[in-house]
Amino acid sequence: MRFTLVTLFFIACIITLGFYQLARHFLAEVEPQTFQATEEMMVDTANLLAEMVEPALRAGTLDPLALRGSFDGAHARKLEARIFDHLKQGVGTHAYITDAHGIVIFDSQQGRREGQNLSGIRDVSLTLAGRYGARSSRDAPGDASNSVLYVAAPIGDPAAPLGVLTVFKPKLDVMPLVKERRRIIYSACGLIGGGILFLVGAVFIWLFQPIGRITEYARAVERGERPPKPRIGIGREVNTLAGALDSMRDSLEDRKYVERYIRTLTHEMKSPLAAIRGAAELIDEDMPAETRRHFLENILAETSRSERLINRLLELSAIESRKSLDAAEDCDLRGIVAAAIDQARPLAEIAGVSVLTEFPPAPQPVHCDAFILRAAVTNLMENAIDFSPRRESVCVSLSETGGKVLLSIRDHGAGIPDYAREKVFERFFSLRHHGAGRKGTGLGLTLVREAAELHGGSITLEPAPGGGTIASLTLPAA
Repeated sequence: MRFTLVTLFFIACIITLGFYQLARHFLAEVEPQTFQATEEMMVDTANLLAEMVEPALRAGTLDPLALRGSFDGAHARKLEARIFDHLKQGVGTHAYITDAHGIVIFDSQQGRREGQNLSGIRDVSLTLAGRYGARSSRDAPGDASNSVLYVAAPIGDPAAPLGVLTVFKPKLDVMPLVKERRRIIYSACGLIGGGILFLVGAVFIWLFQPIGRITEYARAVERGERPPKPRIGIGREVNTLAGALDSMRDSLEDRKYVERYIRTLTHEMKSPLAAIRGAAELIDEDMPAETRRHFLENILAETSRSERLINRLLELSAIESRKSLDAAEDCDLRGIVAAAIDQARPLAEIAGVSVLTEFPPAPQPVHCDAFILRAAVTNLMENAIDFSPRRESVCVSLSETGGKVLLSIRDHGAGIPDYAREKVFERFFSLRHHGAGRKGTGLGLTLVREAAELHGGSITLEPAPGGGTIASLTLPAA
């Protein structure tokens, strides 16, 4: 996933850089192109006006006052010209006229240039020389906002003009158009670039988020957990990968499971079988009855231990082979605990241990597999009885809080040594029983832990006040 994020980051950088360069190119062209279009229209305007004033200038009847009045009237007009998104409300074009020597004989701006010699100015000098004359100058030096476009046209024959007519227009008149085009470019690039980045991110999430889930699933399996196959969604290509991993997990777990249990059963059965064989070989008809009875008790005890070991292995294998509760239903935990107590009661009577219960009057509903949960509670009960001294009691209580149902089983034994507190749930780890003076199978608490996790709950063993141990089985309430 880290490589994926790095790749996505670089793709985002490339897209951002590409759109930045594209926007920069378009923005750099906006102002020149706008002014080029404006200049093209000013060329037309200058030549049209030059043709209109040529007869009067040739005849010497040009009336600057009347011409200035026409410009003043045009400038006084209130326009409502909507040019796309730009609203034009007034005329911004002005003009001045020079004679053949470059002397200004008319200026639409209140005649402020009239009488000036502009023969050295670019627009006038070039036009008088028979060339195209145009310039961009600032009315106030150092202030770029006062820049003005000037476009000239010859009056009469371009080779020997009677004079020059220059049309000029402040650049500020067209800057709203420039700003609007820049805004459009910014919006378009941002929208398109953002959309592409969103789509790229969505594609990466669509493709690689399932891979992240599958990775977490594989890590959970590696940690020895029992996670369900991740839900990826319909139509995703990685569904095939998830299914293959799940099938591979089943195959590997089945193979390892069989190998582990064969090794375990072989190892654990060696000791009781050796004891049974040794006792059987030593029994003789001529030996004292007391000795013979002792050997027979050993045979019975080891046979019982072997049977108990096999039963625990069978129960544990039935739980560990499941990924989820297939036959779960809503049950009253009080009934399950009561059945487990009845099953363990003969063991309690033999050990001289009483069983005390404290059940609430209301049902304690849980969503469970009743068989598995009863086996787990039975193991907790037998464990508490095995470690309880004679004439002591095992206290069983049920309670519900915060959406959880809590089963507590307390014994009054010696408690769990500190060194064993982290190991009691490990397979085949067992402490010596108080009454029997021998170790158990070491599978009971492992079975309880597996059953608790299968039901989405937990199991803990904590020291009890005044001595003994409290086993707490917590399950989600239905």
